[in-house]
Amino acid sequence: MIDVLVIGGGNAALCAALMAREAGASVLLLEAAPREWRGGNSQHTRNLRCMHDAPQDVLIEAYPEEEYWQDLLKVTGGQTDERLARLAIRASSTCRDWMRGHGVHFQPPLSGALHVARTNAFFMGGGKALVNAYFRSAEALGVQVRYNVPVDAIEMDGDRFKAARIGSERIEARSCVLAAGGFESNREWLREAWGQNADGDWPADNFLIRGTRFNMGVLLKFMIEAGADAIGDPSQSHCVAIDARAPLYDGGICTRVDCVSLGVMLNRNAERFYDEGEDFWPKRYAIWGRLVAQQPGQIGYSIIDAKAVGRFMPPVFPGMRANTLAELARQLGLDEATFVRTIEDYNAACRVGTFDHTVLDDCHTEGIAPAKTHWARPIDTAPFFGYALRPGITFTYLGLKVNEHAAVHFGGKPSANLFVAGEMMAGNVLGKGYTAGVGMAIGTAFGRIAGTQAAAAALRRPGHDAFQEKQHATS
Repeated sequence: MIDVLVIGGGNAALCAALMAREAGASVLLLEAAPREWRGGNSQHTRNLRCMHDAPQDVLIEAYPEEEYWQDLLKVTGGQTDERLARLAIRASSTCRDWMRGHGVHFQPPLSGALHVARTNAFFMGGGKALVNAYFRSAEALGVQVRYNVPVDAIEMDGDRFKAARIGSERIEARSCVLAAGGFESNREWLREAWGQNADGDWPADNFLIRGTRFNMGVLLKFMIEAGADAIGDPSQSHCVAIDARAPLYDGGICTRVDCVSLGVMLNRNAERFYDEGEDFWPKRYAIWGRLVAQQPGQIGYSIIDAKAVGRFMPPVFPGMRANTLAELARQLGLDEATFVRTIEDYNAACRVGTFDHTVLDDCHTEGIAPAKTHWARPIDTAPFFGYALRPGITFTYLGLKVNEHAAVHFGGKPSANLFVAGEMMAGNVLGKGYTAGVGMAIGTAFGRIAGTQAAAAALRRPGHDAFQEKQHATS
């Protein structure tokens, strides 16, 4: 019998597999996707948000624990477990050397792309390179890996894991780590979670999936129905406003359009609906998908002028371009008169001070709602550009409740040999909102914890009875 079974193939699953193997356990990893699509959503990532008290290798200045926590608290609106959040924050300060030991390389952030040189460590080659490095290291250490094996059921004995099922196949293990992702690829479940709005629309019908097509939420649903304690709102997710021309699945990072804070965002009625300059883009980019999802037809339009060009990472595909506002409205299919009036009203409300996109500057609007609180400059310099945007779901926040040992809970009681990491438990930390790189921080921290605890549970080392008692005493 295998010691530790890891179900999933992304960052959290791989961290768990590596830690369990390093602890001396035999490990089998089951990836639902074929080899060429392995890695879950982690293949689309590019950085890790890291706490640090002083400059460190690819990170400048300092990003202390309390600032990290306040950033997370702000985007989640307090919907987070502080104990678990701080655990992930602290772990982010010490994990990079371990990651390097498994072949991950880091690079400085791209100049002028995002304001994250102080807070985030970028992966050389992006998430795909990270995933490939982890798989190479895992296989070199003797972790068994199987592809094209979507687990559809878990066999339990009370709150203890017994076996996983893939159709008629049954795989026993002494302990198990669940890291099979959320349900973002399950469009029927998304439709159910979001429901029907007052206009009679089903918003989820217009969603695009930024990440993997293989995260159907099968195990998440199975475990909740089997009595595992759940946490989180099924309608909450990492939801970004992405290029409306993106593919239905696996568009990844290249579907981002990062000029929102440099211009205005309009809905289908050619009206503004939220403060585009509320905060730095890395702290706010992941709110715009949900905002657009709440607009008519679940579509928005980012409008900029020539002054914004060169101040953001250019999208893969160019936007609509026009020499007049009226012409741009026609190209976007928006009402010309309303579009021009909205932009002119915004321009008249701008109070331009000293523009600086690297700080929360004093360029703001007055006498208009919604206000734009920073980086407000008139859109008056041709050519003008417009990008149609749709909600892009990266991962969902409904998950399984855990403690600091990453144990799955049943009726408030933690299992002694079933653990969970990554998207399947991220809702413990992310009740809503997002800030760049925190998903990888959660997955790395709890993946490593889950792998360590699963190995201890499987190997029954001296002191394991005490370990079990501590598990059962923690809720």
